[in-house]
Amino acid sequence: MTEPRKLLRQMFDAAVEAAQSSHCLPPHLPAPPRGRTLVIGAGKASAEMARVVEQHWPGELTGLVVTRYGYSVPCERIEIVEAAHPVPDQAGMDAARRILGLVQGLTADDLVICLISGGGSSLLVLPGDDLELADKQEINKALLRSGATIGEMNCVRRHLSAIKGGRLAAACHPAKVVTLLISDVPGDDPADIASGPTTADRTTCADALAILRRYGISMPDKVRTLLEGGAGESVKPGDPRLANSETRMITTPQMALEAAAEVARCAGVPVHILGDSIEGEARDVGIVMAGIARQVVTHGQPFARPCILLSGGETTVTVRGNGRGGRNVEFLLSLGVTLNGLAGVHAIACDTDGVDGQEEIAGALLGPDTLARAWERGIKPRDSLANNDGHGFFQALGDSVICGPTLTNVNDFRAIYIE
Repeated sequence: MTEPRKLLRQMFDAAVEAAQSSHCLPPHLPAPPRGRTLVIGAGKASAEMARVVEQHWPGELTGLVVTRYGYSVPCERIEIVEAAHPVPDQAGMDAARRILGLVQGLTADDLVICLISGGGSSLLVLPGDDLELADKQEINKALLRSGATIGEMNCVRRHLSAIKGGRLAAACHPAKVVTLLISDVPGDDPADIASGPTTADRTTCADALAILRRYGISMPDKVRTLLEGGAGESVKPGDPRLANSETRMITTPQMALEAAAEVARCAGVPVHILGDSIEGEARDVGIVMAGIARQVVTHGQPFARPCILLSGGETTVTVRGNGRGGRNVEFLLSLGVTLNGLAGVHAIACDTDGVDGQEEIAGALLGPDTLARAWERGIKPRDSLANNDGHGFFQALGDSVICGPTLTNVNDFRAIYIE
C-alpha cells in the first residue's frame, strides 16, 4: 500500500490538475460572433484561462484580464495585468477601470468572453459612488479577520462596487456575454465567484449593512451612507441588460475531489467524499473531523478502516493572534491537537491555488507523530493554534506543502487517511 504522506500529496496534485483550464475550458468556448471578440476577466486563474482561449480561438480577439501578482503567463493578444490579493491595490483598480472602458460602445454583433475565477473580488476592484480605494481596503481587511463566510464577504463587496454584482455585464449590453467560471465557493453560486461581476444579484444594500453590523465592523461614513441610502444597489434578476448574458461553469470543487478520490481508489484505499462545500470556523471543522476519524478508528463507524475522508469548501478564521496562518493550516493544527497523536491517522489540508492565507504556502501534512515532534522542538501546539500560527508550526517541522502558483483555484482540499 502507498505510504500515507505520498498518497495524500498525490491526491492533492490530482485535484489541482483536474481543475486546470487546459482540460476544462476548451469545450465551453462559444461560437465566434459576426462582430468583435473581446476577452476580459479577473481571478487567480484568469491569466491561464486567457492563454487557453488564445490557443483555441479560431479568429481575431483582444482583451485584458487581471490576476494575482506572480500568476501571470505569456499571452500574445490578451493583455495580462497583475494586482494584489486578498487586499486590493491601485493596480487592480486601474485594471478594473480599463476593463469597463473596453466594453463601452459594443454592439449586438459583438461577443464578450469573461473569464472569472476565485480571487476576482480583490483583483477587480472599483469602489462605488464617492468611495475611495482606502475605504474598500479597510472594509476588506476587517472582513478577512472577522470570521465572516465567503458569501457574506462577497455580499458586502458587491454593494460597495461599481463593477461587481452584475454591473460589468450590464456595461457590455447589447453585446453577447459568455462568462466562463472556475468555482471556488461553497455551492458554486455564480454570484459569489469573484462577487459576480456578470451575474444578477438577489441580495441588497440592507443585507450588506446587516453583515457589517453583525460582525461589529466599523464603517467609514461614506460606506454607511452608500448602503443606508441604497445607492450601492446591484443589478437584479430580470434586468434587460443581462438578457444576452450566460454563465458556463467549467470546473468545480466537486470535480477536483472526484479526481483525487480516483487516485485513492487506484491505490486500493476506499474513499468517502464528505462534502464539497463545508464551511465554518477552521478550528471547529478540525474538531468535528477529528471526532469522525476517532469513531472510524475506535468503532469502524461510519466507515471501516482503512479509508480516506475527503472534503472541500471554504472555512473561515477569526484572527485573535499574530501568527502566520491560513484557514487550511488552522484546520490541520486543530485536527492534530484534537487527535492528540492518535495512531494511524494522517491528513493533508491545502488551498488549491497554492496560497493559504497570505503565505506562498499551499498548506501542510499531518501525521500521528506531528505533535510529538513539535514538543521535542519546544513548540507547544495549543499555543500555536491560539496564536493562529499554523504556518509557523508546520514550517518548523518541515511539513509545509509548497507548490507555487497552481494557476487555478477550486478552494480548499482536505483529506484524512485512516490506516
